[in-house]
Amino acid sequence: MQISIEPLRLEDAAALVDAEDDATIRCLSEEKSTVAGTAEYISQLVRDAEQSRAKRAFGIWADGRCVGTVDFDPEVTDGLDTGDVNIAYGVAPWVRGHGVAVRAVELICAVIQERGVGHRAVIRTDSRNTASSRVAEKAGFVHLRDLQVLAETSEEGQPVVMHVFCRDLP
Repeated sequence: MQISIEPLRLEDAAALVDAEDDATIRCLSEEKSTVAGTAEYISQLVRDAEQSRAKRAFGIWADGRCVGTVDFDPEVTDGLDTGDVNIAYGVAPWVRGHGVAVRAVELICAVIQERGVGHRAVIRTDSRNTASSRVAEKAGFVHLRDLQVLAETSEEGQPVVMHVFCRDLP
């Protein structure tokens, strides 16, 4: 399978909505996305980039089809150290378990390094999301610590525990 990442485009909105499932919604968006809302999110990212904000988002492409997103954000500070760059990702259920997310993380790390955005890439995974933790480990990240995130709560109203994984960027 050929995996690549490309900056998000408005034309990707419908494919991204199609790629969502309950797991994606629970971990990333908290509610079902719409094409219009996703297009607005992409437009906001473009405006943010024009204003020199640091977050960048990319579509994940598998064999010519947009199947998810990966982004980096050096402005995320919850559980991170100075110089850390947060990475978040999500892929369609039909490509999970095929190395797509791992390859996308490797590619986004190369972008972060190439652009000199930070010195360490960090992935924070919900402790209940073992698949996402496996992606981090397979991409060469090591478990740094666990973190209780007060800004996020579980369905039971408890603070979410995040596993924090890191990978130095040469």
